[in-house]
Amino acid sequence: MKSIEKLMRKMEPQHDSKWAKFHPVWDGFYTFLFTPGETTKRGSHIRDGIDLKRTMFMVVTALIPCLLFGMYNTGHWHMVPTGEAGAYMDHFGDKLIYGIIQVMPIVIVSYAVGLGVEFIFCIKNKHAIQEGFLVSGMLIPLIIPADTPLWMVAFATVFAVVLGKEVFGGTGMNIVNIALTARAFLFFGYPTMMSGDKVWMSGLSETPKDQLADGFSGATQLGELASFVGPKADWALPSAEAFAAKWPIMDSFWGFIPGSVGETSVAAILIGAALLLYTGIASWRIMLSFVAGGFVVGLLANLGFDNPYYQMEAVNHLVIGGFAFGAVFMITDPVTAAQTNTGKIIYGFLGGGLSICVRVYNGAYPEGVMMAILFMNVMAPMIDHYVVGANIKRRNKRLKPKAA
Repeated sequence: MKSIEKLMRKMEPQHDSKWAKFHPVWDGFYTFLFTPGETTKRGSHIRDGIDLKRTMFMVVTALIPCLLFGMYNTGHWHMVPTGEAGAYMDHFGDKLIYGIIQVMPIVIVSYAVGLGVEFIFCIKNKHAIQEGFLVSGMLIPLIIPADTPLWMVAFATVFAVVLGKEVFGGTGMNIVNIALTARAFLFFGYPTMMSGDKVWMSGLSETPKDQLADGFSGATQLGELASFVGPKADWALPSAEAFAAKWPIMDSFWGFIPGSVGETSVAAILIGAALLLYTGIASWRIMLSFVAGGFVVGLLANLGFDNPYYQMEAVNHLVIGGFAFGAVFMITDPVTAAQTNTGKIIYGFLGGGLSICVRVYNGAYPEGVMMAILFMNVMAPMIDHYVVGANIKRRNKRLKPKAA
């Protein structure tokens, strides 16, 4: 490694050479491989070996369980429509290989396009490479269907990096989550590729109808929930119970369900959550309050009308759709989240509650996590403003002299 570092040092573009404008590109690769050579010697209250790049790598590491499970799950649900899948662990190798072939190109395109845009802006503005996209580049593939065309992934990534971050000043300046910005671009720009009954199982749109298994449905849990509204002749149980019987809560927890690449397995998500909390990178206040907000609104919905949207158990809301993934990896984004401790609790609670509120009270849009988090990103500065204002008022009252 010492020899590689010396070689990298020799290749460093000098400020008076014709290659000087490419120094940010060299710096990005150098700090990717080695810790920076500059350290604070005096006047510092914090001396730590971690920097922003290594913080981002820790988040990417936390996402690896979701990626690995998502690739296998993609392979499994590819075989389900034709009845070849068998039990979940049958044909393990074939499913995993298919999932890798299907998902890895999306990851590669996301990183190649996003980092390419980052390099262009670094060279243009003559500043060091920014590390924020190391996480966004992994998040984008995990929150979209596995069959999303690569050109769409590229367009969405460019849109998110340029209009979601660079126009605001780059890493640390964006007001909304970059990955969710890309997801929103795809959702509203190409809705037929992001919703419906044919996008959640890779290859389903190309499978002839006569080759589909009997009784097959390509909808996700939330997409299929609408079909349980009202009495069903082929279900002896009430519709809410029928939904719970078809989609057991433990299947949702382990991730044996169709959906976006990395959002299905709550177990894999919790592994990532444990790592982020142990390292102190993510806020437990935001995570916990987000889950509490969703659970409370789910309980309140149980007091409503007799249909599955209202009668689904509150705990079930926490393990289906993108709720768990949003609670761990999206709402906790330190740039777009609230900054005060009290603000984090309010921010998370309102985000979780609004997610379930959209899911329950808007039958046309059964997954509300994306819109809820983007909305709360915009509201975070206002939450902090009022929290700080309340603190100032409370301290001013303590400073007032008591009447004699």
